[in-house]
Amino acid sequence: MKNHLRSIAVFCGSSPGKDPKIVKDAYALGKFLAHRKVDLVYGGSKLGLMGELAKGTLSNKGKAIGVIPKFLRTKEVVHSGLTELFLTENMHERKLKMHELSDGIIVLPGGFGTMEEFFEMITWSQLGLHRKPIGMLNSSGFYDDLLKFFKTMEEKEFLNSANREILLVSDSIEDLFSQMEKYESRAEPKWMNINQT
Repeated sequence: MKNHLRSIAVFCGSSPGKDPKIVKDAYALGKFLAHRKVDLVYGGSKLGLMGELAKGTLSNKGKAIGVIPKFLRTKEVVHSGLTELFLTENMHERKLKMHELSDGIIVLPGGFGTMEEFFEMITWSQLGLHRKPIGMLNSSGFYDDLLKFFKTMEEKEFLNSANREILLVSDSIEDLFSQMEKYESRAEPKWMNINQT
């Protein structure tokens, strides 16, 4: 069965970093989503990879939906040309709203904030709180070391293979999206229901 992905939440850095290929891939993902008529849901900033991602979507007549906490809504940060902008009270509400608005999740390179968002989304999947595909675009091998560490977690029996396989990985946007369309969760839900997040 093919997943119908009408909207994708993308988590990524508010910095551009120093690798031009990563910046190019952020723009390319936004463009790809626009051409596929898939709405972009992201953190609402005009800065860094977030800004390139939104530019890629909006420059190609796609829809870019921003979700940003009120305390970050300044002219220096927020993108003023978005299709729609949601304001939240805090960071946790931001993640919940992005989750509610999306049919799948993609993580691009980023820092601690991106990692925190990614790990919360994948933990919710592991716990059975959602069944959405989660993809990692491994631009320029950015996540190679983290992926090795996930294998170590599995080898040390802190993570089972079904839960490790929740994460779909590719350095190709088209391949990653194709994996997400075909995704069927084999994760073993643990202990919780939606009211316990």
